[in-house]
Amino acid sequence: MIILYHQNNAVTQVWNDILQEDVPVRLASIADTLFEVAHAFPESLLFWCHESQRNYFNKDSDSIAAIFHHKKIMAFYNPAKENYFPDTIGYVDESLFANPNKNEKFSTWFASAAIGGIASEVLLRLEKEIVQDKDFDYFLHSLAKLWMPHGLLCYSEPRLLLHSNTDYKTPKATTKTVFKFVRQHYKFRWLFLLRLNYVLYQKSGHSRAFFQSLFYSKRKTDGKPLDTLVVQSSRKIINKATVDVVIPTIGREQYLHTFLSDLAVQTQLPRKVIIVEQNSAEGSQSNLDFLKNTSWPFAISHTFTRQAGACNARNIALAQIESEWVFFADDDIRIGEDFLETAFSQITKYGNEANTLSCLQLNEKTVFDTVFQWKTFGSGCSIVKAETVKGLQFDLRFEFGFGEDSDFGMQLRNKGYDVLYFPFPQILHLKAPIGGFRTKPELAWKNEKLQPKPSPTVMLYRLLHQSKTQLQGYKTVSFFKFYKHQPIRNPFRYYKNFKAKWAVSLLWANKIKNS
Repeated sequence: MIILYHQNNAVTQVWNDILQEDVPVRLASIADTLFEVAHAFPESLLFWCHESQRNYFNKDSDSIAAIFHHKKIMAFYNPAKENYFPDTIGYVDESLFANPNKNEKFSTWFASAAIGGIASEVLLRLEKEIVQDKDFDYFLHSLAKLWMPHGLLCYSEPRLLLHSNTDYKTPKATTKTVFKFVRQHYKFRWLFLLRLNYVLYQKSGHSRAFFQSLFYSKRKTDGKPLDTLVVQSSRKIINKATVDVVIPTIGREQYLHTFLSDLAVQTQLPRKVIIVEQNSAEGSQSNLDFLKNTSWPFAISHTFTRQAGACNARNIALAQIESEWVFFADDDIRIGEDFLETAFSQITKYGNEANTLSCLQLNEKTVFDTVFQWKTFGSGCSIVKAETVKGLQFDLRFEFGFGEDSDFGMQLRNKGYDVLYFPFPQILHLKAPIGGFRTKPELAWKNEKLQPKPSPTVMLYRLLHQSKTQLQGYKTVSFFKFYKHQPIRNPFRYYKNFKAKWAVSLLWANKIKNS
């Protein structure tokens, strides 16, 4: 373990913690020194630590091994309340990665120079791909932002410190730096949206910073340097490898039977399949006779309810989980016979508790071909360790709306569990028609003269999990997106209508939130 101590954007000491001796280095920027040390110790873990955090650094070998359990991990932590970038970065980045929860391990590109670590092998693979900025905070943020989509798992990790403290003062990025970062790491249009949002919500266009940023070039990478890096987690998160399958269903008997047949021929069989059948029609009864009339190689727990809604159905199923793992599945999917076996092989490889798998329709092309940190959660295509969902439920406030998947994923993340996306094994989504007896639910706002836009449940998710500036940025983008999908062509009339619909959505979202 090699530790690079620094202060005032300069290296103060490079320390070999194993041999308990100094490492001689030439005078250079912190980023340059990091690469110099990586060349000298290509098999080591490299750490950076601000002098203010020297006495708080958690060097316990078990803790370090638990955090860096495979090579594709970059972890850091900022003990201060303030981040390097101001909240205005939310104007261009609505993702959860730009609004981390500092109380738990959390996936984010909001890196920190306070303390952090990365494998030398990763740095050496990326050396020709990244700019070694003099500003160390900028360098770390750029590294994380560029490489997260290509499989570098980046975390805010409080376990790097023995305990929280207020000794570290976070350097603050200037508005000029914000514009520069957006120019170098986002599509060109976001630069103009950033300026527009500054005008709308800060009453300042920051013209000089905007025009200066135009002269920077976008930083790009194809991700190939990390493709061949072998990942093998040292964590043992699979003990029994037993799995329960959760399937809410409504009016799709044939599709469900087909999926159960796929489960029945798995090379690694599920222990139990939990089926929650819904039919809200008065006097209705179960249509799933084949559950009893057919011999299945796994236990089946069948619940019939007249209360419609996928959130409620999945919550009923959550209470019945007994296995070590749970496969959240839709009733209209197909899987190969080695699906579960291959999935658990991937889970073992990455040592991660919550995993969403590729779920594509017939002839739909694969978009992502690498494992990376997922921005949402798939309630019909995920395999999760059962202990992670203990105490969690699908929020009924999202019932019959949008956002329950993403909200459940945020509940997992706020407990310290990351959600990874696995491109393989794949799930085929048949996209079956909705059940023939399903009636369209009556939404609470259906009698509003002016219908809310966006949907109040979409707004609810953003109120619960996004910052104020992220919501403002979403509002600006929505203004332009919605324009082509409505009949009002006069921009001034449209703006008035948009504001009114937004207000109705916000009103109902707050009503739902407080219900």
